[in-house]
Amino acid sequence: MTTLRDTAMTSKAWPFEEARRLLKRYDKAPPAKGHVLFETGYGPSGLPHIGTFGEVARTTMIRRAFEVISDIPTRLVCFSDDLDGMRKVPDNVPDPAALREHLQRPLTSVPDPFGTHESFGHHNNAMLRRFLDTFGFEYEFISATDFYRSGQFDAVLLRAAERYDAIMAVMLKSLREERQQTYSIFLPIHPETGRVLYVPIKHVDTREGTVTFDDETGREWTLPVTGGQVKLQWKPDFGARWAALDVDFEMYGKDHSTNTPIYDSICEILGGRKPEHFVYELFLDENGEKISKSKGNGITIDEWLTYAAAESLSYFMYQKPKTAKRLWWDVIPKAVDEYHQQLRAFPGQGVEQQLANPVWHIHAGKPPESRMVVSFAMLLNLASVAGAQDRAGLWGFIRRYAPEASPETHPDLDAAAGYAVRYFRDFVAPTRTCRLPDDRERAAMADLVARLKAWEGGLDAEALQSMVFAVGKEHGFEPLRDWFRALYEVLLGASEGPRFGGFVALYGIDETVALIERALAGELAAAPVSPD
Repeated sequence: MTTLRDTAMTSKAWPFEEARRLLKRYDKAPPAKGHVLFETGYGPSGLPHIGTFGEVARTTMIRRAFEVISDIPTRLVCFSDDLDGMRKVPDNVPDPAALREHLQRPLTSVPDPFGTHESFGHHNNAMLRRFLDTFGFEYEFISATDFYRSGQFDAVLLRAAERYDAIMAVMLKSLREERQQTYSIFLPIHPETGRVLYVPIKHVDTREGTVTFDDETGREWTLPVTGGQVKLQWKPDFGARWAALDVDFEMYGKDHSTNTPIYDSICEILGGRKPEHFVYELFLDENGEKISKSKGNGITIDEWLTYAAAESLSYFMYQKPKTAKRLWWDVIPKAVDEYHQQLRAFPGQGVEQQLANPVWHIHAGKPPESRMVVSFAMLLNLASVAGAQDRAGLWGFIRRYAPEASPETHPDLDAAAGYAVRYFRDFVAPTRTCRLPDDRERAAMADLVARLKAWEGGLDAEALQSMVFAVGKEHGFEPLRDWFRALYEVLLGASEGPRFGGFVALYGIDETVALIERALAGELAAAPVSPD
């Protein structure tokens, strides 16, 4: 009998492919530490963003896949690099001017401008944890400040001092000549000012485990590399962390890919085993340019969740992670509808198909039932013509179309109705305009009105679709998609839309007749479409 594990061992779904690659790491013996360690990193100089979500969501998908094919326990660690010095004052904090005197101090030594936590780093760490908890991720949190100061990093830091020349040789190859003159893998934290110093190291005492340097005023200091008095530059820190924690898997964006040999080499110099990597492609904005936090040319987590449920974002993250994708407003409706299509397909699929279905990976093998009896795209078009101000304004139409549905029994549909009204109001209505029909389109639409007035087939979406199809065929539309495009451009101001028969069934026969008659009278083309 074929088991779930047997099927997973041949599944072409990318989380299972990555899980099998990770399993080969321990084909001879299980890990001495007793578990496989997954890691994601976080830079707490700003709030968690959509990239943070993507890394944790995708890593979790691989972790769950691994747990199907192996009995080795797993852990997921989210590591915050909060000992890093604050390089610039963020614009989006209260009284940013008050933070200027704390530049280059570790983020966990910078006062919290929000006044709610011990430091700015602690505040952002709390935001990260709340963020991850909101999505139900299972993880362990590690603060770099605690990791350094508690001594957990000491053994690796002492080894870095012992093998300083070897690590420097790796790093210097990647640096410009002028940078080579002052570079050191160690960044001392000034005992008096508390600032992270980017200064040349005059001497590394491998036996004592200390570094000697001059500060900005020319005073000489000697500090131990242990106990959080010195931190590693970010590239050496990456590899050293892998060695210290014995990390087995970490993913990161393509912008890190050129540094992978550096991270790996430093990890191995420090006595660790380089982890398995997964490099994902970056997200692009509407113009195909790389999304940048500083430019603000992408979508934030909060913005996505304003217009769709979190599961649709997980679905988007699942799709082709090694392919660059546009992350812009128009991908949201598509992601919502495709997610629910996959949910509906799941119960009727065989095990092999289920393991290749994104919803298996989004819901750890136990996806819920979809109650979306109306697509998100259809809800958007309904919002266009119904003048609904909120979800309640759509439910009169939904109940007539699906009498068994209610906000209580179909909570995902209820939420989607609210999202659709909001999305239409903010993104569709401001720019959507209807056009006038040409003579052939006008004749066909008049014919459609007559047939709808005489219609006795009820709200059967398929029968209505067949009737609309027949009208287009009889009026010589070739290809027939030109007929349906005309309906949407004239009635809704869009070139594409869901099946028109389904729209008629949802909106209503009489309402559709009135809509077409308004279009034929030129009323819809007179002004932009509005939900008001």
